[in-house]
Amino acid sequence: MALEFTSSNFQNDVLGSDKPVLVDFWAEWCGPCRMIGPIVEEIHNEYEGKAVIGKLNVDENPDIAMNYGVRSIPTLLVFKGGEVVDKIVGAVPKPVIAQKIDAQL
Repeated sequence: MALEFTSSNFQNDVLGSDKPVLVDFWAEWCGPCRMIGPIVEEIHNEYEGKAVIGKLNVDENPDIAMNYGVRSIPTLLVFKGGEVVDKIVGAVPKPVIAQKIDAQL
C-alpha cells in the first residue's frame, strides 16, 4: 500500500528522502483521484526500493497543499532532494507517471 503523507511526516519522508518521491495530492470526494488511486498503488509496488510513492489527503493536510500551490486534484508532484522537480495535474495513464519517476532515477 502506498505511504500516507501527513503534515507530521512530510518533512522527513518527502523532503528528507534520499530517493525520488511521488506525492499524489487527493481527496475522498474526487472522482479522478479515485481513478488514479489504483495506478498509484501499482507504481508503489513496482518502484519499491527505487522511489518513494505516497498519497496526501488535501482535506486532512491543507497546509501542505497550499504550500505547494495545489489548486486542483489530483495533482502529482515529484520531489528530488527536497525540491519539486516535476508535476502532473489531472488523471493520466500509468506510463506518463512512470516516465516522470524514471526521469529522476
